[in-house]
Amino acid sequence: MWQLDAGTENADEFGTLNPDEMTLNRAIDNATRGKIDMMTCAQGYLMTKMGNHGDARTIFRRCAEAGYTGTMTWMSYMEENGFGRDGIDPEAAARWNRQAADLGDPVAQLNYGLDLLRGRGVAPDPEAGQRWVDRAATAGDRSAIELQRSDYDYRAVTPDADESRYDKNLF
Repeated sequence: MWQLDAGTENADEFGTLNPDEMTLNRAIDNATRGKIDMMTCAQGYLMTKMGNHGDARTIFRRCAEAGYTGTMTWMSYMEENGFGRDGIDPEAAARWNRQAADLGDPVAQLNYGLDLLRGRGVAPDPEAGQRWVDRAATAGDRSAIELQRSDYDYRAVTPDADESRYDKNLF
């Protein structure tokens, strides 16, 4: 009589049967071993939404190092909010945005433009900020287009942002 156990890995002379391939643990293992693919990188999103910021940070960092620009913007988010570390780091957040923006990611172009417009993590530079926003708008980013229409008033695209976070008099 056959007995099936879909949750157990069994190794025999034929190899591993039913490997752990679609779990969050597998994604963490893949990332730490340097086996990076889009599915592994996407698991970081689920982890951070679950509140597992440490493992999400591990996956995002490894994927960002492998060139996945979407995970660079997530690393920026993690740094900006202090997830998976002690304290926030606006400078690191801006660096991640800039890295992904330089590689052509429209979300990062918008975010880096906002960093420059606000002077968050970088010295304020409204002209450079507008140029980055314009690049994102040219790529079709709807928030960037809205920001252009508002004469680059960042409150138009982030009306619920914590204004005190961007108050330069507090830093």
